[in-house]
Amino acid sequence: MSTFHGLEMAKQALFAQQSALHTTGHNIANANTEGYSRQRVNYVTDIAMPSASKNRTGIPGQIGTGVKAGSIQRIRDQFLDGQFRGENSLAGYWEKRADALGRMEDVLNDLDDTGLSQVMDQFWSALQDLAVNPTNGGARSVVVQRGKALSETFNYLNQSLTQIRSDLKTEMNHAVESVNRISEQISDLNTRIKALEINGYVPNDLYDQRDLLIDKLSGIIPIEVSYEKSSEHVGDVAQGLAVIEVKTEEFTDADGNIQNGYKLVDGANLTYQSISLEEAESDGFSYISGIQLDIDGAPLKLDTGKAGALQSLIDTYGSGENEGEFLKGLKDLAALRDNFIDAFNAVHREGVPIGETDGPVDFFVIDEDGNMAVNQDIIDNPKLIAAALEGEGDGKNALELAKVFDEAGIKEAYSQITGSLAVQVEDAERMRRNTTVLVSQLENDRQSIGSVSLDEEMTNMIKFQHAYNAMARSMTATDELLDRIINNLGLVGR
Repeated sequence: MSTFHGLEMAKQALFAQQSALHTTGHNIANANTEGYSRQRVNYVTDIAMPSASKNRTGIPGQIGTGVKAGSIQRIRDQFLDGQFRGENSLAGYWEKRADALGRMEDVLNDLDDTGLSQVMDQFWSALQDLAVNPTNGGARSVVVQRGKALSETFNYLNQSLTQIRSDLKTEMNHAVESVNRISEQISDLNTRIKALEINGYVPNDLYDQRDLLIDKLSGIIPIEVSYEKSSEHVGDVAQGLAVIEVKTEEFTDADGNIQNGYKLVDGANLTYQSISLEEAESDGFSYISGIQLDIDGAPLKLDTGKAGALQSLIDTYGSGENEGEFLKGLKDLAALRDNFIDAFNAVHREGVPIGETDGPVDFFVIDEDGNMAVNQDIIDNPKLIAAALEGEGDGKNALELAKVFDEAGIKEAYSQITGSLAVQVEDAERMRRNTTVLVSQLENDRQSIGSVSLDEEMTNMIKFQHAYNAMARSMTATDELLDRIINNLGLVGR
C-alpha cells in the first residue's frame, strides 16, 4: 500500500469532520427556526483494502481506508408526528367549538338585567299593573314600552346569533382557502423534493418545510399521511413524497364504493385536489351541505379539525337533516318567539280595548324584515290594548295576557335552550383542555427528539473540532514520511 494512501485517508477524514462541523453550525443557526429538525452526519467506514479476490496481497487482514460522511439525516420520529397530527385535529375541533359556543352563550346569557327572562318578567309585571288600573294611560304606556323592550330583545338575540354564524361562515371560507393554499404548497414541495432525491440528494430542509405545513393542515382538517418513494434508487434516509388523505365520515363515491376519505395530495402523481363548499337552503336558512372536491362526488362531512367544528356548528350536512348548533339555535329561538306571539295575540283578540274601535288588534307583529315589533297602531294609541273582557274597567284580560308566559311555556323553553347550551359549553371547554394538554405533551416529546439543544451542539462542535485537528496532525505525519522518502533517501550519486 502506498504511503500516499495516508494523505487520501486524512483528506477524507477532514472532509467528514468538516461536514459534521458545518451541520452543527446549521443546527445552531436554526435553533429558533419554526419547524426545524436537528440534523446529524451519519459516518460510515470507507471500503477496506485489499478487497476480497484471488490476487489480493498476502497480509493477515484488511487495512482500513478511513471514514466518509454517508448521509446527513434529520432526527425526527414519524410515529410521534402521526400522533401529534391526530390530536392536533381534535384540538382544533374542540378549540373552535368551545370558542363558538362560548360566543353563543354570551349572547343568550340570562344572568343580567338585560336577559330575556328579566325582560319577560318586566313585561309580566307591567301587565299585572295594567290589570289593577286598566284605564290608566300611564300603565298602558308602560306595557307598550315593555312590549317594545321584549321585541327588541328577541331581535337582538336573533341578529347576534345570525351575525356570529355569518362570521363563522366567513371563517369557514378562510379555512377552505387555507387548505387549498397549503395543499398546493405541499404538492410544490413534493415536486422539488423528487427532483433532488432522484439525483441522490437528501433535502432535509425541504422535508422540514413540508412537515410544518402538514402540521398546520392537521389543525384545520383531519388527515392521514403516508409516503411514496420518489425512485427505487433513493437512500434509506430519503423521506419520499407525501400522500395526504382527508379522513371523513363514510360516504359513497361516484362509482358506488363506500369510502371514508379521499386523497388531497397525491405525491406519487405530484398532484393535489382543491376543495370547495357546497351550499343549499332549507326552511329559509342557507347551510353548508358538505366539503366538496373539485371532482364529482358526494358532499363530505369532516369529523375533526377546525373546519369540522365550523361545519358542525353553523350548518347542516348530508341532505340537511343534521342541524348545527347555530342553525338549530336560530330555529328554536324563532319558534319560541312565534309561539309566544301567536298565543299572546290570540288572548289579546279576546279582550276589549278602550273606546269605540273596530275591535282588538294583534299586539305583536312580524315586520317585513322578519323582526318582532309592537303593533304601530297600539304604539300610536295605547287605548287599543285589550285589557278588559267584559267592560273597559275590569282588567281581566290583562291577567289572561300575563298568564300566557306560563301557559305558552316561553320561559321554560328558553331555560331549556340556555341550559342545554351551558352543558355543551362546559363539555367543549373540558375537551379543549384535555386535547390541549395532549397536544402539548406530544409536542414536548417531539421537541425532545428533534429540537436543537445548544449545549449538545457546542459539545459536538468541540468533539468534531478535535477530530479535525487530530486528522490534520495525521496528515502532517504522513507529509513528514513522504518528505523523508523523497528528500532524504537515495542520496548516493548526487
